[in-house]
Amino acid sequence: MRALVTGGAGFLGSHLCDLLIREGHKVVAMDNFITGNPDNFQHLIGNPGFRFVQHDVTEFTYVAGPLDAVIHFASPASPIDYLELPIQTLKVGALGTHKALGLAKAKGARFLLASSSEVYGDPLVHPQEESYWGNVNPIGPRGVYDEAKRFGEALAMAYHRTHGVETRIARIFNTFGPRMRARDGRVVPTFIVQALKNEPLTVFGDGTQTRSFCYVSDLVDGIYRLLLSDETHPVNLGNPAEMTIAEFAEEILEITGSSSRIEYRDLPQDDPKVRQPDILRARTILGWEPKVGLREGLERTIDHFRSLATGSA
Repeated sequence: MRALVTGGAGFLGSHLCDLLIREGHKVVAMDNFITGNPDNFQHLIGNPGFRFVQHDVTEFTYVAGPLDAVIHFASPASPIDYLELPIQTLKVGALGTHKALGLAKAKGARFLLASSSEVYGDPLVHPQEESYWGNVNPIGPRGVYDEAKRFGEALAMAYHRTHGVETRIARIFNTFGPRMRARDGRVVPTFIVQALKNEPLTVFGDGTQTRSFCYVSDLVDGIYRLLLSDETHPVNLGNPAEMTIAEFAEEILEITGSSSRIEYRDLPQDDPKVRQPDILRARTILGWEPKVGLREGLERTIDHFRSLATGSA
């Protein structure tokens, strides 16, 4: 298989490139480096199965030669990014998805969209299953990301129904691991960096809001299984093990041995109160569920951030 991965220099995109190469496929990674990092794929440079193209997927997108899969991961994905880059976030979710789907149609390739649990918004159903339509504020500050992903899903299904494109939709829940940026605003790298520096861990709200954390190797395994499956409807991919943010902060402090204290701040507008995937569809259709426990995944991730701090990465 020869696959295009948009957002190939990003956290998830680069790990997916690694998996595809390990499985013996050829990869064309594409990124414009708005939030991606070329260091994430430097180990693949020189590999005959890997090629990188610097390009903005919101512009006309062409890749020479055959393609069997177009995997669209390009997008700012953290609150800091999409609050600072609201228009770029909407453009890559709309125009970028359109260009990627057009390329898949032209090449006769299978298309996989990296959607998000954020399509559920601040959910009124718990846990969240794929049949839930969500509770999203379209004009709130988070709406630029939420609605970009919702539009992307609608566009993918339109191409599937109208043009017969083989589409796959992954609704990705909170994922963590090495290659996350230290200051991308998501809770895992934020807490780890604060703990390693013995700075206060900033918990927004009262800490009772919940999240479910999936290690990156499990997530990309689920993506790969979905790509190879026959499922055209959205599939949740995430770890159903739910915990409060306050509990998560205590876990980080214990593993790092940090002397940091917890500092509470106001909850941002439209921040989801709960987040937990129902993964029955993934278990049934893909034979997939997470294998890496939270503590094991956190220890690997903390080691990564320690190596960055010491310059040994």
